[in-house]
Amino acid sequence: MKSKEPVFTLQFWLLSTSSFLFFASFNMLIPELPSYLEKMGGGEFKGLIIALFTLTAGLSRPFSGKLTDKVGRIPVMAFGSLVCFVAGFIYPLTTTVLPFLLLRLAHGFSTGFKPTGTAAYIADIVPADRRGETLGMHGLVGSLGMAFGPALGGWVVQFFDINVLFYLSSLLSFLSIAILLNMKETLPKARKEKFRILHLALNRGEVFDFSVFPVVVVVFFTSFAYGTIVTLVPDLSQSIGVANKGFYFLIFTISSIAIRFLAGKWSDRVGRVQILKLGALILIIAMLIISFSKNIYIFSISAVLFGVGMGIVSPITQAWTIDLCEDKNRGKAVATMYISLEAGIGFGALIPTFIYQNKIENLAYTFLFSTLITALALFYLIFVYKKRISNN
Repeated sequence: MKSKEPVFTLQFWLLSTSSFLFFASFNMLIPELPSYLEKMGGGEFKGLIIALFTLTAGLSRPFSGKLTDKVGRIPVMAFGSLVCFVAGFIYPLTTTVLPFLLLRLAHGFSTGFKPTGTAAYIADIVPADRRGETLGMHGLVGSLGMAFGPALGGWVVQFFDINVLFYLSSLLSFLSIAILLNMKETLPKARKEKFRILHLALNRGEVFDFSVFPVVVVVFFTSFAYGTIVTLVPDLSQSIGVANKGFYFLIFTISSIAIRFLAGKWSDRVGRVQILKLGALILIIAMLIISFSKNIYIFSISAVLFGVGMGIVSPITQAWTIDLCEDKNRGKAVATMYISLEAGIGFGALIPTFIYQNKIENLAYTFLFSTLITALALFYLIFVYKKRISNN
């Protein structure tokens, strides 16, 4: 029977509000950074905007996972938001390519920490049989931040100097921290330790949780598409005459809002894998459509479908991660899942740019390549994972 415990508590909504502000903070920069870099003379390095960000995010996951399980969920989340706060003040000082790219590298620590602590916190406060539903709702709120951020960023740059955008990003992350510092820690006191430098020393068993390997595979191939989208959609937007580079992000995020909540509930009832197959299929269709986008109408259809696909995949892979891991390793398991996520986004941002070569006529081939990579997730779920289960 489904648990009747209340799951949408004050702590849950405080956490969700903090996540909304956090996601809005760094996502509001994404559509404007490619042109910002191009004005510095670094147009050929556009793929590194996302790739460097995800590199440090991925590398920091084992540390954030260990600290989440040892020191606490809230300190880890607060550190992630703090990185965004500091980065917003440094961006205006980066007027040449190398400092800008180094800052992108450092900025990645934000998503290396905040979401890891968040997923573990949610798992602590909700019953297992409502995990998909609750993560879906949290993802819905986070999606609002991801939609609000780019749209707000595009508006700010249209009417103000881009430095205003950077400072506004810092303000949102500061508010995220303020909320976190007024929340209750959920890591049991018996397991909680004071931070020590030795916590940053990792042994092999603390880096990767092999119990969540199936999630790792699916997350990597589906997030590859996301990396391609966030890197190249701003250029596609310009080529078809869409003034606000955050338009696609707004559409796909809004379309993911309702489906995130519903997909989580469906997966609680019929299983994670069955719903994940549907999400992967929709992502493939969305990537095929954007490959042939020549006007705003086809462009928008792709955005809607991409949002639905990601809205299904994202909360369910998080819930599946918690299902597969041991309770004591929640931080490590979530970190493992996010390492795969960051690797997928990073490679999805970087590798397709070798096909693109900063030439609009190559965009279709670039998106088609990403479509093929995304299709590997569906192939794994239908054939490989099924075979793996039967062999057990």
